Amino acid sequence: MHPDQKLKSEIRALLPRLRRFAVGLTGSLDAADDLVQSTCERAIRSLDRFRPGSRLDSWMYKIMQNLHFNAIRDGRTRSRYVELNDGSADAAIDGVRAIEARLDVADLWRHVGELDPDQRAVLLLVAVEGYSYQETADLVGVPIGTVTSRLARARLHLRRRIEAWGGHERPARADDTGVR
Repeated sequence: MHPDQKLKSEIRALLPRLRRFAVGLTGSLDAADDLVQSTCERAIRSLDRFRPGSRLDSWMYKIMQNLHFNAIRDGRTRSRYVELNDGSADAAIDGVRAIEARLDVADLWRHVGELDPDQRAVLLLVAVEGYSYQETADLVGVPIGTVTSRLARARLHLRRRIEAWGGHERPARADDTGVR
């Protein structure tokens, strides 16, 4: 198999992970699909820039993140909400609990969408994709301390928003740094 064909095959294998990351970045299934497509197009056009022996997933995530941040700067990305599935998988469970769970997920994604794009990217890479702090730092191109700081701020924001769901917004405590 030609090396470019092998890379294209490996890119196809990454599509589910790329889409999950894109949904988290954009907050919209449609925008995520567009972002994945743009990322794949850019990667295929730039195969000559891929360094053999380096991590393809990191390269692809970096392309995606750059495209997304460029779109934000250009004012093209507006959507903040994630579409929920059609609920057919929930048919076998209690309808009220299913609706409440879907609302909680929608609220959580809305709050993730409120995060600064840099914080959101770090949160998604660590919490959703399972990358280590060092891998995330390498991927995003920042020092590990910046990853830690962005992640702490993202978690603090989400914790405060989740606590507010219960209708009892409480003042921030002195130990509410988000660092554990």
